[in-house]
Amino acid sequence: MNKPTNNKAWFLVIPVFILVAITAILPLMTVVNYSVQDIFGPGQRVFVGTEWFEETLANPRLHDALIRQFMFSIMVLLVEIPLGVLVALAMPKEGKGVAFCLVIVALPLLIPWNAIGTIWQIFLRPDIGLLGAAVNSIGIPFDYTATPLGSWVAVMLMEFWHWTPLVILLAYAGLQAIPEAYYQAARIDGASAWATFRYIQLPKLRGVLTIAVLLRFMDSFLIYAEPFVLTGGGPGNSTTFLSIYLYKLALGQFDLGPAASLSLIYFLIILLFSWLFYQALQKVGTGD
Repeated sequence: MNKPTNNKAWFLVIPVFILVAITAILPLMTVVNYSVQDIFGPGQRVFVGTEWFEETLANPRLHDALIRQFMFSIMVLLVEIPLGVLVALAMPKEGKGVAFCLVIVALPLLIPWNAIGTIWQIFLRPDIGLLGAAVNSIGIPFDYTATPLGSWVAVMLMEFWHWTPLVILLAYAGLQAIPEAYYQAARIDGASAWATFRYIQLPKLRGVLTIAVLLRFMDSFLIYAEPFVLTGGGPGNSTTFLSIYLYKLALGQFDLGPAASLSLIYFLIILLFSWLFYQALQKVGTGD
Protein backbone atom coordinates (compact mmCIF):
# COMPACT_ATOMS: atom_id res chain seq x y z
CA MET A 1 0.00 0.00 0.00
CA ASN A 2 1.15 3.50 -0.76
CA LYS A 3 1.87 5.50 2.35
CA PRO A 4 -0.39 8.58 2.52
CA THR A 5 1.43 11.85 1.93
CA ASN A 6 1.44 14.33 4.77
CA ASN A 7 0.99 17.81 3.32
CA LYS A 8 0.69 19.60 6.64
CA ALA A 9 4.23 20.93 6.27
CA TRP A 10 3.01 23.23 3.50
CA PHE A 11 1.09 25.20 6.12
CA LEU A 12 4.45 26.26 7.54
CA VAL A 13 5.38 27.77 4.17
CA ILE A 14 2.21 29.84 3.80
CA PRO A 15 3.42 32.62 6.17
CA VAL A 16 6.59 32.93 4.07
CA PHE A 17 4.58 33.36 0.88
CA ILE A 18 2.39 35.97 2.56
CA LEU A 19 5.44 37.85 3.83
CA VAL A 20 7.10 37.79 0.39
CA ALA A 21 3.88 38.98 -1.24
CA ILE A 22 3.60 41.92 1.16
CA THR A 23 7.27 42.95 1.14
CA ALA A 24 8.26 42.18 -2.46
CA ILE A 25 5.54 41.29 -4.94
CA LEU A 26 2.99 43.99 -4.07
CA PRO A 27 5.56 46.86 -4.06
CA LEU A 28 6.97 45.53 -7.33
CA MET A 29 3.53 45.52 -8.95
CA THR A 30 2.96 49.07 -7.67
CA VAL A 31 6.19 50.19 -9.33
CA VAL A 32 5.16 48.45 -12.57
CA ASN A 33 1.81 50.27 -12.39
CA TYR A 34 3.50 53.66 -11.95
CA SER A 35 5.96 52.96 -14.78
CA VAL A 36 3.20 52.85 -17.41
CA GLN A 37 1.17 55.84 -16.23
CA ASP A 38 1.51 59.60 -16.10
CA ILE A 39 0.24 60.71 -12.69
CA PHE A 40 -1.09 64.27 -12.36
CA GLY A 41 -2.69 63.92 -8.94
CA PRO A 42 -5.00 61.73 -6.84
CA GLY A 43 -7.23 59.88 -9.29
CA GLN A 44 -5.73 61.76 -12.25
CA ARG A 45 -3.54 59.47 -14.32
CA VAL A 46 -3.11 58.59 -17.98
CA PHE A 47 -1.81 55.32 -19.42
CA VAL A 48 1.37 56.04 -21.42
CA GLY A 49 2.64 52.51 -22.14
CA THR A 50 6.39 52.37 -22.67
CA GLU A 51 6.89 56.13 -22.94
CA TRP A 52 8.73 56.45 -19.63
CA PHE A 53 11.01 53.54 -20.46
CA GLU A 54 11.95 55.07 -23.82
CA GLU A 55 12.56 58.46 -22.22
CA THR A 56 14.63 56.96 -19.40
CA LEU A 57 16.80 54.83 -21.69
CA ALA A 58 17.52 57.83 -23.92
CA ASN A 59 18.46 60.10 -21.00
CA PRO A 60 22.23 60.89 -21.03
CA ARG A 61 22.16 61.37 -17.24
CA LEU A 62 21.24 57.70 -16.92
CA HIS A 63 24.13 56.73 -19.20
CA ASP A 64 26.57 58.76 -17.10
CA ALA A 65 25.26 57.29 -13.84
CA LEU A 66 25.43 53.78 -15.30
CA ILE A 67 29.06 54.26 -16.39
CA ARG A 68 29.98 55.55 -12.93
CA GLN A 69 28.18 52.60 -11.36
CA PHE A 70 30.02 50.02 -13.46
CA MET A 71 33.37 51.71 -12.80
CA PHE A 72 32.66 51.62 -9.09
CA SER A 73 31.57 47.97 -9.03
CA ILE A 74 34.53 46.82 -11.15
CA MET A 75 36.98 48.64 -8.87
CA VAL A 76 35.32 47.06 -5.84
CA LEU A 77 35.74 43.55 -7.25
CA LEU A 78 39.31 44.13 -8.48
CA VAL A 79 40.47 45.36 -5.07
CA GLU A 80 38.30 43.67 -2.43
CA ILE A 81 38.43 40.08 -3.69
CA PRO A 82 42.27 39.78 -3.94
CA LEU A 83 42.77 41.88 -0.80
CA GLY A 84 40.28 39.79 1.17
CA VAL A 85 42.00 36.54 0.14
CA LEU A 86 45.45 37.91 1.02
CA VAL A 87 44.35 39.04 4.48
CA ALA A 88 42.59 35.71 5.09
CA LEU A 89 45.78 33.84 4.18
CA ALA A 90 47.77 35.99 6.62
CA MET A 91 45.39 35.43 9.56
CA PRO A 92 46.27 32.79 12.18
CA LYS A 93 44.63 29.41 11.65
CA GLU A 94 44.61 28.38 15.33
CA GLY A 95 45.39 29.70 18.77
CA LYS A 96 44.15 32.60 20.88
CA GLY A 97 44.75 35.13 18.13
CA VAL A 98 42.00 33.69 15.94
CA ALA A 99 39.07 35.06 17.92
CA PHE A 100 40.73 38.46 18.32
CA CYS A 101 41.43 38.75 14.57
CA LEU A 102 37.90 37.70 13.62
CA VAL A 103 36.34 40.27 15.96
CA ILE A 104 38.59 43.09 14.72
CA VAL A 105 37.95 42.20 11.08
CA ALA A 106 34.18 41.99 11.58
CA LEU A 107 33.82 45.35 13.37
CA PRO A 108 33.18 47.48 10.21
CA LEU A 109 30.35 45.14 9.21
CA LEU A 110 28.52 45.87 12.48
CA ILE A 111 28.30 49.62 11.90
CA PRO A 112 25.06 50.92 10.29
CA TRP A 113 25.47 52.08 6.71
CA ASN A 114 24.43 55.69 7.32
CA ALA A 115 26.85 55.89 10.26
CA ILE A 116 29.67 54.72 7.98
CA GLY A 117 29.21 57.79 5.79
CA THR A 118 29.22 60.11 8.81
CA ILE A 119 32.33 58.46 10.28
CA TRP A 120 34.29 58.90 7.05
CA GLN A 121 32.92 62.40 6.54
CA ILE A 122 34.51 63.43 9.86
CA PHE A 123 37.61 61.29 9.29
CA LEU A 124 38.37 62.96 5.93
CA ARG A 125 37.62 66.57 6.84
CA PRO A 126 40.64 68.68 5.87
CA ASP A 127 40.45 70.80 9.03
CA ILE A 128 39.74 68.39 11.89
CA GLY A 129 39.63 64.93 10.28
CA LEU A 130 42.34 62.54 11.39
CA LEU A 131 43.26 61.49 7.84
CA GLY A 132 42.32 64.71 6.05
CA ALA A 133 44.25 66.96 8.43
CA ALA A 134 47.24 64.58 8.44
CA VAL A 135 47.47 64.59 4.63
CA ASN A 136 47.24 68.39 4.50
CA SER A 137 49.83 68.77 7.26
CA ILE A 138 52.51 67.09 5.13
CA GLY A 139 51.95 69.54 2.31
CA ILE A 140 49.53 67.54 0.14
CA PRO A 141 46.35 69.57 -0.44
CA PHE A 142 43.36 67.32 0.05
CA ASP A 143 39.67 68.17 0.21
CA TYR A 144 37.46 65.35 -0.99
CA THR A 145 34.53 67.73 -1.51
CA ALA A 146 36.45 69.96 -3.93
CA THR A 147 37.36 67.67 -6.82
CA PRO A 148 35.82 64.61 -8.52
CA LEU A 149 39.05 62.65 -8.00
CA GLY A 150 39.08 63.44 -4.28
CA SER A 151 35.45 62.39 -3.90
CA TRP A 152 36.12 59.11 -5.73
CA VAL A 153 39.15 58.40 -3.52
CA ALA A 154 37.05 59.08 -0.43
CA VAL A 155 34.18 56.85 -1.55
CA MET A 156 36.48 54.00 -2.59
CA LEU A 157 38.47 54.09 0.67
CA MET A 158 35.23 54.02 2.63
CA GLU A 159 33.89 51.12 0.56
CA PHE A 160 37.09 49.06 0.88
CA TRP A 161 37.20 49.59 4.65
CA HIS A 162 33.54 48.72 5.11
CA TRP A 163 33.12 45.65 2.91
CA THR A 164 36.51 43.98 2.46
CA PRO A 165 35.96 42.29 5.88
CA LEU A 166 33.05 40.34 4.36
CA VAL A 167 35.37 38.87 1.72
CA ILE A 168 37.99 38.18 4.40
CA LEU A 169 35.54 36.25 6.56
CA LEU A 170 34.23 34.22 3.62
CA ALA A 171 37.74 33.40 2.41
CA TYR A 172 38.90 32.55 5.93
CA ALA A 173 35.97 30.17 6.39
CA GLY A 174 36.83 28.51 3.08
CA LEU A 175 40.48 28.12 4.08
CA GLN A 176 39.54 26.63 7.44
CA ALA A 177 37.38 24.02 5.67
CA ILE A 178 40.34 22.62 3.68
CA PRO A 179 41.43 19.29 5.24
CA GLU A 180 44.93 19.21 6.73
CA ALA A 181 45.72 16.12 4.60
CA TYR A 182 46.04 18.35 1.52
CA TYR A 183 48.72 20.48 3.20
CA GLN A 184 50.55 17.39 4.42
CA ALA A 185 50.66 16.00 0.87
CA ALA A 186 51.94 19.35 -0.41
CA ARG A 187 54.73 19.41 2.18
CA ILE A 188 55.75 15.86 1.30
CA ASP A 189 55.93 16.81 -2.39
CA GLY A 190 57.96 19.92 -1.54
CA ALA A 191 55.39 22.31 -2.95
CA SER A 192 56.09 26.02 -2.58
CA ALA A 193 53.67 28.44 -0.92
CA TRP A 194 52.56 29.65 -4.37
CA ALA A 195 52.00 26.10 -5.62
CA THR A 196 50.00 25.28 -2.49
CA PHE A 197 47.83 28.33 -3.07
CA ARG A 198 47.48 27.72 -6.82
CA TYR A 199 46.63 24.03 -6.74
CA ILE A 200 45.05 23.52 -3.30
CA GLN A 201 43.72 26.67 -1.68
CA LEU A 202 42.42 28.56 -4.71
CA PRO A 203 40.43 25.61 -6.16
CA LYS A 204 38.95 24.91 -2.73
CA LEU A 205 38.02 28.59 -2.35
CA ARG A 206 36.16 28.72 -5.66
CA GLY A 207 32.77 28.18 -4.03
CA VAL A 208 33.11 30.91 -1.39
CA LEU A 209 34.73 33.28 -3.86
CA THR A 210 31.76 32.81 -6.19
CA ILE A 211 29.50 33.86 -3.33
CA ALA A 212 31.81 36.76 -2.49
CA VAL A 213 31.86 38.05 -6.07
CA LEU A 214 28.08 37.85 -6.42
CA LEU A 215 27.42 39.49 -3.05
CA ARG A 216 29.92 42.26 -3.57
CA PHE A 217 28.75 42.98 -7.10
CA MET A 218 25.10 43.20 -6.06
CA ASP A 219 25.87 45.22 -2.92
CA SER A 220 28.16 47.63 -4.76
CA PHE A 221 25.61 48.08 -7.53
CA LEU A 222 22.98 48.93 -4.91
CA ILE A 223 25.15 51.24 -2.81
CA TYR A 224 23.30 54.34 -1.64
CA ALA A 225 23.57 55.38 2.02
CA GLU A 226 27.35 55.62 2.36
CA PRO A 227 28.18 57.83 -0.68
CA PHE A 228 25.00 59.85 -0.23
CA VAL A 229 25.99 60.81 3.32
CA LEU A 230 29.66 61.31 2.43
CA THR A 231 29.40 63.29 -0.82
CA GLY A 232 25.70 63.71 -1.63
CA GLY A 233 26.53 62.55 -5.16
CA GLY A 234 28.95 65.44 -5.73
CA PRO A 235 30.86 67.47 -6.38
CA GLY A 236 28.58 68.03 -9.34
CA ASN A 237 27.43 64.54 -10.33
CA SER A 238 30.84 62.88 -9.99
CA THR A 239 29.64 60.32 -7.41
CA THR A 240 25.99 60.17 -8.46
CA PHE A 241 25.57 56.43 -8.83
CA LEU A 242 22.39 54.81 -10.09
CA SER A 243 20.77 54.63 -6.66
CA ILE A 244 21.44 58.31 -5.94
CA TYR A 245 20.23 59.29 -9.40
CA LEU A 246 17.04 57.28 -8.77
CA TYR A 247 16.59 59.01 -5.41
CA LYS A 248 16.97 62.47 -6.96
CA LEU A 249 14.53 61.56 -9.72
CA ALA A 250 11.89 60.08 -7.42
CA LEU A 251 12.07 62.31 -4.34
CA GLY A 252 13.99 65.33 -5.57
CA GLN A 253 11.99 65.94 -8.75
CA PHE A 254 9.01 63.75 -7.80
CA ASP A 255 8.84 62.23 -11.29
CA LEU A 256 7.18 58.99 -10.25
CA GLY A 257 6.70 57.59 -13.76
CA PRO A 258 10.33 57.94 -14.92
CA ALA A 259 11.56 56.90 -11.47
CA ALA A 260 9.43 53.74 -11.55
CA SER A 261 10.67 52.82 -15.03
CA LEU A 262 14.28 53.47 -13.95
CA SER A 263 13.87 51.27 -10.87
CA LEU A 264 12.68 48.38 -13.06
CA ILE A 265 15.58 48.88 -15.48
CA TYR A 266 17.90 49.01 -12.45
CA PHE A 267 16.46 45.72 -11.16
CA LEU A 268 16.85 43.99 -14.54
CA ILE A 269 20.46 45.18 -14.90
CA ILE A 270 21.40 43.72 -11.52
CA LEU A 271 19.57 40.49 -12.30
CA LEU A 272 21.24 40.15 -15.72
CA PHE A 273 24.80 40.81 -14.59
CA SER A 274 24.46 38.65 -11.49
CA TRP A 275 23.35 35.79 -13.74
CA LEU A 276 26.26 36.43 -16.14
CA PHE A 277 28.73 36.49 -13.25
CA TYR A 278 27.31 33.26 -11.88
CA GLN A 279 27.47 31.50 -15.26
CA ALA A 280 31.05 32.66 -15.85
CA LEU A 281 32.19 31.53 -12.42
CA GLN A 282 30.44 28.19 -12.85
CA LYS A 283 32.32 27.63 -16.12
CA VAL A 284 35.60 28.45 -14.39
CA GLY A 285 34.71 25.99 -11.66
CA THR A 286 33.98 23.16 -14.09
CA GLY A 287 36.96 23.98 -16.30
CA ASP A 288 34.85 24.53 -19.45
